[in-house]
Amino acid sequence: MDLSGLLVQILNGFADASSLFMVAAGLSLIFGVTRIVNFAHGSFFMVGAYLAYSTIKFMGNPLWFWPALVIVALGVGILGALIEVPLLRRIYRAPELLQLLATYAVMMVIQDVVLWAWGPMELVAPRAPGLTGSVTILARKFPTYDLFLIVVAPLILAGLWLLIDRTRWGRLVRAATQDREMVSALGINQAWLFTAVFVLGTMLAGLGGALRLPKDSANLGMAISTITSVFVVVVVGGMGSILGAYVAALLIALVKALCVWLGVVHIFGLVISFSKFTLVVEFVIMAIVLVVRPYGLFGRPQVQRRIGTSADLPLRGISRNAIAAAAVLLGTLVLAPVISPNAHYVMVFLIEILIASLFAASLHFLMGPGGMYSFGHAVYFGIGAYAAALLVRRVGMPMEASLLLAPVAAAAGALLFGWFSVRLSGVYLAMLTLAFGQIVWAGTYQWEGFTGGSNGITGVWPASWLEDKQAYYYLTLALTVGGLMFLYRVVFSPFGFALRAGRDSTLRSEAIGINVKRIQWAAFVYAGMIAGLAGVLFAFSKGSISPESLDVGKSVDGLVMVLLGGVQTLAGSIVGAIALTWLSETISHNTEYTQAVLGSVILVLILILPGGLASVASRIWRRTRTLNEPS
Repeated sequence: MDLSGLLVQILNGFADASSLFMVAAGLSLIFGVTRIVNFAHGSFFMVGAYLAYSTIKFMGNPLWFWPALVIVALGVGILGALIEVPLLRRIYRAPELLQLLATYAVMMVIQDVVLWAWGPMELVAPRAPGLTGSVTILARKFPTYDLFLIVVAPLILAGLWLLIDRTRWGRLVRAATQDREMVSALGINQAWLFTAVFVLGTMLAGLGGALRLPKDSANLGMAISTITSVFVVVVVGGMGSILGAYVAALLIALVKALCVWLGVVHIFGLVISFSKFTLVVEFVIMAIVLVVRPYGLFGRPQVQRRIGTSADLPLRGISRNAIAAAAVLLGTLVLAPVISPNAHYVMVFLIEILIASLFAASLHFLMGPGGMYSFGHAVYFGIGAYAAALLVRRVGMPMEASLLLAPVAAAAGALLFGWFSVRLSGVYLAMLTLAFGQIVWAGTYQWEGFTGGSNGITGVWPASWLEDKQAYYYLTLALTVGGLMFLYRVVFSPFGFALRAGRDSTLRSEAIGINVKRIQWAAFVYAGMIAGLAGVLFAFSKGSISPESLDVGKSVDGLVMVLLGGVQTLAGSIVGAIALTWLSETISHNTEYTQAVLGSVILVLILILPGGLASVASRIWRRTRTLNEPS
């Protein structure tokens, strides 16, 4: 066995884990004090790499790499303060998913700002001066800079330990982590304490990006790829634990190195490619850890905060006015292809809105009545789409039969993943759903012989009687309305009342005989089935399907739709789906920097309308009724 090769792979993994740890340590520190689930944290890592490149290029001397580390850390820290003070301070006590949406919007803005400032091309920096050579380890060459990175991570860990455990500021940070109210009662300025913690966390992320630059190029994909891996490291180690982040980064690096070293293995006639497993290994580790130890290796149970406000109004059935408004909307949708001067474009656009509404409504069913977070809901959308495509293309099944069976396949996936997921709550539940989603995505991406790999499956067209776009539009409209009505009936059935009871008070619900976990498990199946139906409609509308439909970006789109419309109203997900689809379509036709504009709009809406767009109409209607009532 090539033990020298294994050692080199382990060292490579530890070098990669070092820069990842610095970003994860910053995120753990921020979450431990502020409880912010900061999706924008990967953007600070990206900005750090770009700033380091520009500093070296501006000075015209590679030796400026070392001073650039200090310059970049300070610069990214200042950027963090400029974001935290005017924006994040206003949402510290908001629900976690609303914070996620706000920080995701910040990431969108930063992404396009970097695109505007540095352009779309990857930027390659020279090697770190003084560390350009290599050393020989068991007759193999290993880069000197990678050894430097391996040493840096423990030094950063030791420095953070000294800062937090041996200074007065560190004691305040620990106190704020355990009891914010007590810190406030002692007269300590929480706002500036939170700002200091946020700045330190972003400085670590920027430093990690700068240190990563000599190994990899600076590119626009760094933010999203890094934050996904960082979330995994933080959750495996335990939210808020810096030591846990270090141990988790090393654990994941060790398992990845072992997979690369094993390569392709033949076992009992089976060919197993462990090297391909590296794409998904971190999510498998996260899933296993969360199932066995729900709060991570070094984490402690967190107090779960409700998605809604502290005093949610009970859900009410559809009023007469709402029925009349729905009838008008439905009539408009039925007549749209007939009365529109550009019928084809309108139908394509409306099909996209209908599918998005159905997908968002299925996620709202989990988040609103169920009170459960999900970062991986797109997996059921993708399973439904791929099941339909495979049944038609591989099995030769008629489109009508696949339309019935594919949502059942999505429900089966929800049945499996939901069984594990409902045993957790809050952010940990969300991260477990993300793990399952990424596992399925990786399998779909790599199983080229069956799923088509990165190319997906093409030629997935509707039956002959649906070849006309108008016919397919009316089918989509009918199935979307049917799916929405199904979810509505479930919400106001005894099952729905039991689901909401479990959301509001698990202990009281169990005391009166409600099996809360079983109810939540069934809710996963219902939501997965409807999301699968949306996926089927999507596959036949596009004529193809690819792994992007399962990716985390699709799940985040669903979260944005639900939160943009409003979690506490049944129509919120539909309003959010319409708003996001229309905004994306409109902005993309008018500017190159779509994400920056869309992210800015989302931030404004969050600050002005934290209850979502649908809450505005509800508020106006209640005010109108009050004014019209006789005194």
